[in-house]
Amino acid sequence: MTNLAPLFLLDPDVVFLNHGSYGACPRPVFQAYQDWQLRLERQPVEFLDSRRALSPRTQAVREAMGRAFGADPDDIVAQVNATQALNIVAQSLDLAPGDEILTTDHEYAALEKTWAYVCQRTGARIVPVTVPLPLMEEAQFTDTLIAAMGPKTRVLFLSHITSATAMLFPIARAVAEARARGILSVIDGAHTPGHIPLDLDALGADFYAGNCHKWLMAPKGSAFLHVRRDCQAMIRPTTISHGWEAGKHGQDPGPFGHSAFIDSLEVQGTRDPAAFLAVTAAMDFREAHGWDAIAQRCQAMAAETGARLAKLTGLPPLCAEEFRAPQMFPVRLPPFDPAQLQPLLMERYRIEIPCYQWQDHHIARFSVQGYTRQSDLDLLVTALTEIFALKG
Repeated sequence: MTNLAPLFLLDPDVVFLNHGSYGACPRPVFQAYQDWQLRLERQPVEFLDSRRALSPRTQAVREAMGRAFGADPDDIVAQVNATQALNIVAQSLDLAPGDEILTTDHEYAALEKTWAYVCQRTGARIVPVTVPLPLMEEAQFTDTLIAAMGPKTRVLFLSHITSATAMLFPIARAVAEARARGILSVIDGAHTPGHIPLDLDALGADFYAGNCHKWLMAPKGSAFLHVRRDCQAMIRPTTISHGWEAGKHGQDPGPFGHSAFIDSLEVQGTRDPAAFLAVTAAMDFREAHGWDAIAQRCQAMAAETGARLAKLTGLPPLCAEEFRAPQMFPVRLPPFDPAQLQPLLMERYRIEIPCYQWQDHHIARFSVQGYTRQSDLDLLVTALTEIFALKG
Protein backbone atom coordinates (compact mmCIF):
# COMPACT_ATOMS: atom_id res chain seq x y z
CA MET A 1 0.00 0.00 0.00
CA THR A 2 1.36 3.42 -0.98
CA ASN A 3 2.43 5.66 1.87
CA LEU A 4 0.45 8.90 1.98
CA ALA A 5 3.18 11.18 3.36
CA PRO A 6 3.30 13.30 0.15
CA LEU A 7 -0.36 14.19 0.70
CA PHE A 8 0.39 15.88 4.03
CA LEU A 9 2.01 19.22 4.82
CA LEU A 10 4.29 17.90 7.56
CA ASP A 11 7.96 18.88 7.57
CA PRO A 12 9.77 16.04 5.74
CA ASP A 13 12.83 16.57 7.94
CA VAL A 14 10.88 15.61 11.06
CA VAL A 15 9.80 12.07 11.98
CA PHE A 16 6.34 13.03 13.18
CA LEU A 17 5.04 10.44 15.66
CA ASN A 18 2.73 12.78 17.57
CA HIS A 19 -0.47 12.80 15.54
CA GLY A 20 -2.41 12.31 18.77
CA SER A 21 -1.73 15.80 20.09
CA TYR A 22 -2.99 18.05 17.29
CA GLY A 23 -3.45 15.84 14.26
CA ALA A 24 -2.22 16.63 10.76
CA CYS A 25 -4.32 17.92 7.89
CA PRO A 26 -3.98 16.45 4.35
CA ARG A 27 -3.22 18.87 1.54
CA PRO A 28 -6.65 18.60 -0.17
CA VAL A 29 -8.44 19.17 3.14
CA PHE A 30 -6.26 22.15 3.99
CA GLN A 31 -6.98 23.55 0.52
CA ALA A 32 -10.72 23.21 1.15
CA TYR A 33 -10.21 25.02 4.46
CA GLN A 34 -8.42 27.88 2.73
CA ASP A 35 -11.08 28.01 0.02
CA TRP A 36 -13.72 28.57 2.70
CA GLN A 37 -11.59 31.32 4.21
CA LEU A 38 -11.21 33.00 0.82
CA ARG A 39 -14.98 32.90 0.27
CA LEU A 40 -15.42 34.46 3.69
CA GLU A 41 -13.05 37.34 2.85
CA ARG A 42 -14.65 38.00 -0.52
CA GLN A 43 -18.11 38.58 0.93
CA PRO A 44 -17.97 38.48 4.73
CA VAL A 45 -21.44 39.95 5.27
CA GLU A 46 -23.19 37.33 3.20
CA PHE A 47 -20.94 34.50 4.40
CA LEU A 48 -21.43 35.17 8.12
CA ASP A 49 -25.15 35.92 7.85
CA SER A 50 -26.69 32.97 9.66
CA ARG A 51 -29.95 33.23 7.76
CA ARG A 52 -28.52 33.74 4.27
CA ALA A 53 -25.58 31.36 4.13
CA LEU A 54 -23.85 30.17 7.28
CA SER A 55 -26.59 28.15 8.98
CA PRO A 56 -27.36 26.01 5.90
CA ARG A 57 -23.66 25.28 5.52
CA THR A 58 -23.11 24.26 9.14
CA GLN A 59 -26.31 22.21 8.92
CA ALA A 60 -24.81 20.24 6.03
CA VAL A 61 -21.75 19.43 8.16
CA ARG A 62 -23.93 18.35 11.09
CA GLU A 63 -25.88 16.07 8.76
CA ALA A 64 -22.65 14.46 7.55
CA MET A 65 -21.54 14.01 11.15
CA GLY A 66 -24.87 12.48 12.03
CA ARG A 67 -24.45 9.86 9.31
CA ALA A 68 -20.85 9.15 10.31
CA PHE A 69 -21.34 9.07 14.07
CA GLY A 70 -24.81 7.57 14.48
CA ALA A 71 -26.68 10.65 15.63
CA ASP A 72 -29.49 13.01 14.75
CA PRO A 73 -27.87 16.18 13.34
CA ASP A 74 -30.19 18.28 15.50
CA ASP A 75 -28.39 16.86 18.55
CA ILE A 76 -24.96 18.00 17.29
CA VAL A 77 -23.53 21.50 17.52
CA ALA A 78 -20.30 22.95 16.10
CA GLN A 79 -17.47 23.69 18.52
CA VAL A 80 -13.83 24.79 18.29
CA ASN A 81 -12.40 21.95 20.40
CA ALA A 82 -13.50 19.27 22.84
CA THR A 83 -12.22 21.20 25.88
CA GLN A 84 -14.40 24.17 25.01
CA ALA A 85 -17.39 21.90 24.45
CA LEU A 86 -16.93 20.10 27.76
CA ASN A 87 -16.53 23.41 29.57
CA ILE A 88 -19.97 24.40 28.34
CA VAL A 89 -21.41 21.18 29.74
CA ALA A 90 -19.56 21.33 33.06
CA GLN A 91 -20.52 24.95 33.67
CA SER A 92 -24.16 24.33 32.70
CA LEU A 93 -24.90 21.67 35.29
CA ASP A 94 -26.74 22.69 38.45
CA LEU A 95 -24.38 21.19 41.01
CA ALA A 96 -24.59 21.86 44.73
CA PRO A 97 -22.37 21.38 47.77
CA GLY A 98 -21.79 17.68 48.42
CA ASP A 99 -22.63 16.57 44.86
CA GLU A 100 -20.03 14.18 43.47
CA ILE A 101 -18.38 13.98 40.04
CA LEU A 102 -17.14 10.44 39.54
CA THR A 103 -14.15 10.09 37.25
CA THR A 104 -10.87 8.19 36.83
CA ASP A 105 -7.19 8.84 37.41
CA HIS A 106 -6.54 8.89 33.62
CA GLU A 107 -8.32 12.09 32.64
CA TYR A 108 -6.94 14.94 30.55
CA ALA A 109 -5.32 17.63 32.70
CA ALA A 110 -7.25 20.53 31.15
CA LEU A 111 -10.56 18.84 32.02
CA GLU A 112 -9.35 18.04 35.52
CA LYS A 113 -8.90 21.79 35.90
CA THR A 114 -12.35 22.42 34.43
CA TRP A 115 -14.03 20.24 37.03
CA ALA A 116 -11.85 21.71 39.80
CA TYR A 117 -13.08 25.16 38.77
CA VAL A 118 -16.70 23.99 38.77
CA CYS A 119 -16.27 22.40 42.19
CA GLN A 120 -14.67 25.55 43.60
CA ARG A 121 -17.68 27.53 42.39
CA THR A 122 -20.46 25.10 43.38
CA GLY A 123 -19.14 23.18 46.36
CA ALA A 124 -19.34 19.87 44.52
CA ARG A 125 -16.39 17.50 44.76
CA ILE A 126 -14.43 15.26 42.42
CA VAL A 127 -14.23 11.54 43.23
CA PRO A 128 -11.46 9.94 41.15
CA VAL A 129 -11.22 6.16 41.06
CA THR A 130 -8.04 4.26 40.29
CA VAL A 131 -8.40 2.11 37.20
CA PRO A 132 -6.85 -1.30 37.89
CA LEU A 133 -3.67 -1.86 35.88
CA PRO A 134 -2.86 -3.70 33.81
CA LEU A 135 -6.40 -3.47 32.45
CA MET A 136 -7.13 -6.90 31.05
CA GLU A 137 -10.92 -7.27 31.29
CA GLU A 138 -13.90 -4.96 30.88
CA ALA A 139 -15.21 -5.88 34.31
CA GLN A 140 -12.07 -4.51 36.00
CA PHE A 141 -12.95 -1.07 34.64
CA THR A 142 -16.72 -1.06 34.89
CA ASP A 143 -17.13 -2.78 38.23
CA THR A 144 -14.65 -0.35 39.81
CA LEU A 145 -16.76 2.60 38.63
CA ILE A 146 -20.07 1.04 39.63
CA ALA A 147 -18.73 0.30 43.10
CA ALA A 148 -17.90 3.99 43.49
CA MET A 149 -21.36 5.22 42.44
CA GLY A 150 -23.33 6.44 45.43
CA PRO A 151 -26.35 8.51 46.40
CA LYS A 152 -24.39 11.76 45.94
CA THR A 153 -22.99 10.90 42.50
CA ARG A 154 -24.43 13.40 40.05
CA VAL A 155 -21.99 13.13 37.14
CA LEU A 156 -19.91 10.38 35.55
CA PHE A 157 -17.05 11.94 33.60
CA LEU A 158 -14.90 9.63 31.47
CA SER A 159 -12.47 9.76 28.59
CA HIS A 160 -13.42 7.41 25.76
CA ILE A 161 -9.77 7.29 24.68
CA THR A 162 -7.32 8.62 27.26
CA SER A 163 -4.56 11.06 26.40
CA ALA A 164 -1.59 10.21 28.62
CA THR A 165 -2.11 6.45 28.70
CA ALA A 166 -3.64 6.01 25.20
CA MET A 167 -6.21 3.56 26.53
CA LEU A 168 -9.59 2.79 24.98
CA PHE A 169 -11.96 2.61 27.90
CA PRO A 170 -14.92 0.18 27.60
CA ILE A 171 -17.43 2.82 28.68
CA ALA A 172 -20.75 1.43 27.39
CA ARG A 173 -21.82 -0.53 30.48
CA ALA A 174 -20.77 2.26 32.85
CA VAL A 175 -22.79 4.79 30.84
CA ALA A 176 -25.84 2.51 30.91
CA GLU A 177 -25.51 1.99 34.67
CA ALA A 178 -25.22 5.74 35.20
CA ARG A 179 -28.42 6.33 33.24
CA ALA A 180 -30.25 3.68 35.27
CA ARG A 181 -29.21 5.49 38.46
CA GLY A 182 -30.08 8.98 37.21
CA ILE A 183 -26.42 10.00 36.94
CA LEU A 184 -25.47 12.28 34.05
CA SER A 185 -22.74 10.90 31.79
CA VAL A 186 -20.24 13.32 30.27
CA ILE A 187 -17.75 11.80 27.83
CA ASP A 188 -14.48 13.28 26.59
CA GLY A 189 -14.18 11.86 23.08
CA ALA A 190 -11.32 14.11 21.96
CA HIS A 191 -9.41 11.21 20.35
CA THR A 192 -12.41 9.25 19.09
CA PRO A 193 -13.84 10.62 15.78
CA GLY A 194 -12.00 8.97 12.92
CA HIS A 195 -10.05 6.71 15.29
CA ILE A 196 -12.64 4.10 16.26
CA PRO A 197 -16.22 3.48 15.07
CA LEU A 198 -18.60 5.79 16.91
CA ASP A 199 -22.37 5.36 17.35
CA LEU A 200 -23.52 8.14 19.64
CA ASP A 201 -27.17 7.14 19.85
CA ALA A 202 -26.29 3.54 20.64
CA LEU A 203 -23.81 4.61 23.33
CA GLY A 204 -26.47 6.80 24.95
CA ALA A 205 -24.17 9.21 26.81
CA ASP A 206 -25.92 12.39 27.88
CA PHE A 207 -23.08 14.64 26.70
CA TYR A 208 -20.28 13.70 24.29
CA ALA A 209 -17.59 15.99 22.86
CA GLY A 210 -15.24 15.05 20.04
CA ASN A 211 -12.43 16.68 18.09
CA CYS A 212 -12.33 16.51 14.31
CA HIS A 213 -8.81 17.90 13.95
CA LYS A 214 -7.11 14.79 15.34
CA TRP A 215 -7.89 11.41 13.76
CA LEU A 216 -10.55 12.68 11.36
CA MET A 217 -7.80 15.00 9.99
CA ALA A 218 -9.94 18.12 9.64
CA PRO A 219 -8.32 21.55 10.25
CA LYS A 220 -7.56 22.75 13.78
CA GLY A 221 -10.56 24.43 15.33
CA SER A 222 -13.15 21.83 14.34
CA ALA A 223 -15.04 19.84 16.96
CA PHE A 224 -18.57 18.98 18.04
CA LEU A 225 -20.77 18.62 21.08
CA HIS A 226 -23.48 15.97 21.06
CA VAL A 227 -26.25 16.29 23.64
CA ARG A 228 -29.13 13.90 24.15
CA ARG A 229 -32.42 15.54 23.25
CA ASP A 230 -33.80 15.38 26.79
CA CYS A 231 -30.67 17.09 28.19
CA GLN A 232 -30.43 20.02 25.78
CA ALA A 233 -32.51 22.32 27.96
CA MET A 234 -29.76 22.04 30.60
CA ILE A 235 -27.15 23.66 28.35
CA ARG A 236 -26.30 27.30 29.00
CA PRO A 237 -23.85 28.94 26.59
CA THR A 238 -20.75 30.42 28.17
CA THR A 239 -20.93 33.25 25.62
CA ILE A 240 -24.23 35.09 25.20
CA SER A 241 -24.67 36.65 21.78
CA HIS A 242 -27.19 36.95 18.94
CA GLY A 243 -28.01 33.24 18.98
CA TRP A 244 -29.45 33.39 22.50
CA GLU A 245 -33.06 34.30 23.17
CA ALA A 246 -34.66 34.68 26.60
CA GLY A 247 -36.95 31.85 27.58
CA LYS A 248 -35.80 29.54 24.78
CA HIS A 249 -34.11 26.25 25.63
CA GLY A 250 -33.21 22.97 23.96
CA GLN A 251 -35.37 22.21 20.96
CA ASP A 252 -37.42 25.41 21.26
CA PRO A 253 -37.11 27.44 18.03
CA GLY A 254 -34.00 29.60 18.02
CA PRO A 255 -33.75 33.05 16.47
CA PHE A 256 -31.86 31.85 13.37
CA GLY A 257 -34.01 28.96 12.24
CA HIS A 258 -32.54 26.06 14.17
CA SER A 259 -33.18 25.01 17.74
CA ALA A 260 -32.28 27.26 20.64
CA PHE A 261 -29.64 24.64 21.53
CA ILE A 262 -27.88 25.05 18.17
CA ASP A 263 -28.39 28.77 17.67
CA SER A 264 -27.22 29.76 21.14
CA LEU A 265 -23.97 27.79 20.79
CA GLU A 266 -23.16 28.42 17.12
CA VAL A 267 -24.19 32.07 16.63
CA GLN A 268 -21.78 33.79 19.02
CA GLY A 269 -20.38 36.79 17.17
CA THR A 270 -17.70 37.06 14.52
CA ARG A 271 -15.47 34.03 14.15
CA ASP A 272 -13.95 31.97 11.35
CA PRO A 273 -16.12 28.88 10.70
CA ALA A 274 -13.88 27.55 7.90
CA ALA A 275 -12.33 24.71 9.93
CA PHE A 276 -15.75 23.28 10.81
CA LEU A 277 -17.01 23.67 7.22
CA ALA A 278 -13.98 21.69 5.99
CA VAL A 279 -14.90 18.63 8.07
CA THR A 280 -16.80 17.17 5.11
CA ALA A 281 -13.66 17.51 2.98
CA ALA A 282 -11.80 15.43 5.56
CA MET A 283 -14.53 12.79 5.42
CA ASP A 284 -14.32 12.79 1.61
CA PHE A 285 -10.53 12.41 1.75
CA ARG A 286 -10.80 9.36 3.97
CA GLU A 287 -13.41 7.77 1.73
CA ALA A 288 -11.40 8.46 -1.44
CA HIS A 289 -8.36 6.72 0.03
CA GLY A 290 -10.07 3.68 1.54
CA TRP A 291 -9.25 4.70 5.09
CA ASP A 292 -10.42 1.50 6.75
CA ALA A 293 -7.58 -0.40 5.12
CA ILE A 294 -5.08 2.34 5.96
CA ALA A 295 -6.22 2.38 9.58
CA GLN A 296 -5.79 -1.40 9.82
CA ARG A 297 -2.23 -1.08 8.52
CA CYS A 298 -1.52 1.66 11.04
CA GLN A 299 -2.95 -0.42 13.87
CA ALA A 300 -0.76 -3.38 12.93
CA MET A 301 2.34 -1.17 12.77
CA ALA A 302 1.57 0.36 16.17
CA ALA A 303 1.03 -3.03 17.80
CA GLU A 304 4.17 -4.55 16.30
CA THR A 305 6.38 -1.60 17.27
CA GLY A 306 4.93 -1.50 20.78
CA ALA A 307 5.62 -5.20 21.19
CA ARG A 308 9.22 -4.74 20.03
CA LEU A 309 9.83 -1.98 22.55
CA ALA A 310 8.14 -3.86 25.38
CA LYS A 311 10.44 -6.80 24.71
CA LEU A 312 13.47 -4.53 24.77
CA THR A 313 12.50 -2.71 27.97
CA GLY A 314 11.05 -5.70 29.76
CA LEU A 315 8.16 -3.43 30.82
CA PRO A 316 4.74 -4.82 29.84
CA PRO A 317 2.00 -2.59 28.39
CA LEU A 318 -0.56 -0.90 30.64
CA CYS A 319 -3.44 -2.90 29.20
CA ALA A 320 -4.53 -5.69 26.91
CA GLU A 321 -4.53 -4.92 23.20
CA GLU A 322 -8.33 -4.50 23.07
CA PHE A 323 -8.16 -1.65 25.58
CA ARG A 324 -5.43 0.33 23.80
CA ALA A 325 -6.14 3.17 21.39
CA PRO A 326 -5.69 1.45 18.02
CA GLN A 327 -3.25 3.97 16.51
CA MET A 328 -1.48 5.22 19.65
CA PHE A 329 0.90 3.31 21.89
CA PRO A 330 2.15 4.40 25.35
CA VAL A 331 5.63 2.90 25.57
CA ARG A 332 6.76 2.36 29.15
CA LEU A 333 10.42 3.23 29.62
CA PRO A 334 12.99 3.24 32.42
CA PRO A 335 12.85 6.44 34.52
CA PHE A 336 13.81 9.58 32.59
CA ASP A 337 13.52 13.36 32.78
CA PRO A 338 10.86 14.44 30.24
CA ALA A 339 12.49 17.86 29.96
CA GLN A 340 15.62 16.12 28.65
CA LEU A 341 14.31 13.14 26.66
CA GLN A 342 11.85 14.94 24.41
CA PRO A 343 14.33 17.57 23.13
CA LEU A 344 17.03 14.89 22.84
CA LEU A 345 14.87 12.82 20.52
CA MET A 346 14.22 15.89 18.39
CA GLU A 347 17.79 17.21 18.31
CA ARG A 348 19.58 13.91 17.77
CA TYR A 349 17.02 11.92 15.78
CA ARG A 350 14.50 14.54 14.54
CA ILE A 351 11.69 12.58 16.20
CA GLU A 352 8.64 14.50 17.40
CA ILE A 353 7.01 12.48 20.19
CA PRO A 354 5.52 13.33 23.61
CA CYS A 355 7.49 12.06 26.63
CA TYR A 356 6.18 12.41 30.16
CA GLN A 357 5.75 10.89 33.58
CA TRP A 358 2.26 9.68 34.43
CA GLN A 359 1.97 8.60 38.05
CA ASP A 360 4.88 6.16 38.52
CA HIS A 361 5.17 5.37 34.82
CA HIS A 362 7.56 7.02 32.37
CA ILE A 363 5.96 7.05 28.94
CA ALA A 364 6.77 7.92 25.34
CA ARG A 365 3.52 7.86 23.36
CA PHE A 366 3.85 7.32 19.64
CA SER A 367 1.08 7.65 17.04
CA VAL A 368 0.80 5.91 13.67
CA GLN A 369 -1.13 7.56 10.85
CA GLY A 370 -1.39 7.12 7.08
CA TYR A 371 1.80 9.11 6.50
CA THR A 372 3.88 7.02 8.96
CA ARG A 373 6.55 4.85 7.38
CA GLN A 374 7.95 1.67 8.86
CA SER A 375 11.35 3.35 8.77
CA ASP A 376 9.96 6.06 11.11
CA LEU A 377 9.06 3.44 13.69
CA ASP A 378 12.34 1.59 13.20
CA LEU A 379 14.18 4.84 13.93
CA LEU A 380 12.18 5.27 17.15
CA VAL A 381 13.20 1.76 18.26
CA THR A 382 16.84 2.52 17.40
CA ALA A 383 16.75 5.86 19.23
CA LEU A 384 15.27 4.48 22.43
CA THR A 385 17.58 1.48 22.31
CA GLU A 386 20.61 3.75 22.09
CA ILE A 387 19.48 6.28 24.68
CA PHE A 388 18.48 3.70 27.29
CA ALA A 389 21.04 1.02 26.31
CA LEU A 390 18.21 -1.48 25.88
CA LYS A 391 19.19 -5.10 25.33
CA GLY A 392 15.89 -6.97 25.75
